[in-house]
Amino acid sequence: MLRDRKAAFIDLTSGSVRVMPIPEELRLRFLGGRGIDMYLLYNLVGPGVDPLGPDNVLLVSAGLLTGTPAPAAARTHVAAKSPLTGLVGSSNMGGFFGPELRFAGFDHLIIKGRAANPVFIFVHNGDIEILDATPFWGADSLETQELVREKLSDPDVKVMTIGVAGENLVRFANVRTGPKNSGGRTGMGAVMGSKNLKAIAVRGTLPIPIADPKGALQYHKELIDFIQSSKYAEIMGKWGTMFIYDVTNSTGLVRTRNFQSNQLMDSEELECEGIENYSIGVTACFGCTMHCRHKYVLKEGPWKGQYCEGPEYTTLGAFGTEVGSNKLHRALEGNYLVNKHGMDTLETGSMIAWAIELKEKGLLPQELEGDLDLEWGNMDAVLRLVEDIAYRRGLGDILAEGPRLAIQKLGPETAYYNIQIKGMSNLHSDERPTPALALGIATATRGADHLRSRPAIDLYHLPEEVLEQIYGRKGMSSDYRDYKGKAWMVYWQELLYAVVDSLGICKFQTVFLSPNMPKWGEYSKLLEKIVGLKMDEAQLMEIGERIYNLERMFLVREGIDRKDDTLPERYFEEPTPAGLEVVRGRVIDRARFEHMLDEYYELHGWDKDGRPLPETLERLGLKEEPSHKLEPEDWR
Repeated sequence: MLRDRKAAFIDLTSGSVRVMPIPEELRLRFLGGRGIDMYLLYNLVGPGVDPLGPDNVLLVSAGLLTGTPAPAAARTHVAAKSPLTGLVGSSNMGGFFGPELRFAGFDHLIIKGRAANPVFIFVHNGDIEILDATPFWGADSLETQELVREKLSDPDVKVMTIGVAGENLVRFANVRTGPKNSGGRTGMGAVMGSKNLKAIAVRGTLPIPIADPKGALQYHKELIDFIQSSKYAEIMGKWGTMFIYDVTNSTGLVRTRNFQSNQLMDSEELECEGIENYSIGVTACFGCTMHCRHKYVLKEGPWKGQYCEGPEYTTLGAFGTEVGSNKLHRALEGNYLVNKHGMDTLETGSMIAWAIELKEKGLLPQELEGDLDLEWGNMDAVLRLVEDIAYRRGLGDILAEGPRLAIQKLGPETAYYNIQIKGMSNLHSDERPTPALALGIATATRGADHLRSRPAIDLYHLPEEVLEQIYGRKGMSSDYRDYKGKAWMVYWQELLYAVVDSLGICKFQTVFLSPNMPKWGEYSKLLEKIVGLKMDEAQLMEIGERIYNLERMFLVREGIDRKDDTLPERYFEEPTPAGLEVVRGRVIDRARFEHMLDEYYELHGWDKDGRPLPETLERLGLKEEPSHKLEPEDWR
């Protein structure tokens, strides 16, 4: 069953394609999706490789359960060395592309080199072609998908593409599929652009073998009933992730006007009920019953009549709280523009908010601002700057470089105001009152990140005995302001998310925003019934640990150590000024944070500088990595 799936090595420089089976050994060690991608990344991309050069390798994959009778198993993983951070590039998206890739006969695409002219890759029922994309160059990410379908005369083709931001090598350009789905983080769209790769199209009708078809369908129904019985599923199915805003803003857990406050007043319009004025229904990804996204049409303004899907919680931060705007329609316009041009919503909003605060503090040269009139809440200026970033015009050209390089261009005095970790901007959340979430963003392998390790259920004040039942360990405080036991929460979530990403399952249907969702035991049963693979909780946790350690090894190889596993200085220096009494006046205690970091390193089996110990690598079978150059003839 594990030997039936294939990988394709594609060299855009020579135009060669080689198809190979995926070794069973890799499945047993890394499962698929993110796991195998991280193995490939560490082996194929050596230290010092230019992320925008031909030697970087673009990895596109489906999870081991993607496209099968597993709930919400629709995810696609995209990886490379990140042009934004210079570190681990890893992005994940839903929709229908990943399942279609598997139906076309492939689980992994390994793409290297650079085409002489714009191209797109067509994957269909075991065959791969590299075709001319010159006519598509300059088209936005929505137009390109239609143009590719017209070119191939097949309306059912699924397309992953870049917009003009990827073509212009915006370092946080994303990859896009469908009206909404985005592999947003770490700049994978810029990697595609650097390779002259405009799109990947997939179409397939091949079967995916199932070990126990009847058992898999029966267990699928049991899991769907379990998931849909949750109050969380009901809320997500009605509002999507917009519901999170209602809770976090009212509490005081969002960053506002870049990082000047932790609550946006008079912002009821951004609350989830506001989408009712625009929504024409809800929709979902392949195989998902949650339907967590709204379909809507812009009602006014220059983009009136444009169809969109979403918005996500991050959109309300990027084009709401961070830039000081309380207008939902303007946030929806921002959502449309970043999707059209193919840019990470989160990074775009954060960089613009930083620029506005720099202007306010007198740190932005007037000639760079020009006639933009950068002020809090001036959405005309914000949306114009979105397009300037995509096309690399004026100030937009600097912001398009992302935090690290933009700080170099604007001066070291601007660094204090940029809310980033390891070169990647943080979500619009404010973690000063929540040490567990703070540790998660400080240590995440992609940079500031809420999707690598966030124990969001820590915010629910669950009784300690319930936390023990979920996390399998005693000693975790139910107070989200406390530091006790939070290192274990972050560690446990890291391993779970690594496995979830490797299976191709959506994080919204695991223990992330709700404790009443599938976790280790359910994944063990799914693997046995769908793949015929018997793995218990301990074995799955070890796989998650192996994946996370391999990512850490990549970071260490690029010079990352303890000094980088920290927070922006403002977290330690500036108390929260707003919100409920329980969160007001909070900072991260530096000494307690360092102690928590020591606990976290010890759990992982790393030394005091955050380097995996030899005995840890020995136990996980990583001591010999990179194990080989992984040329196709040596694919084992």
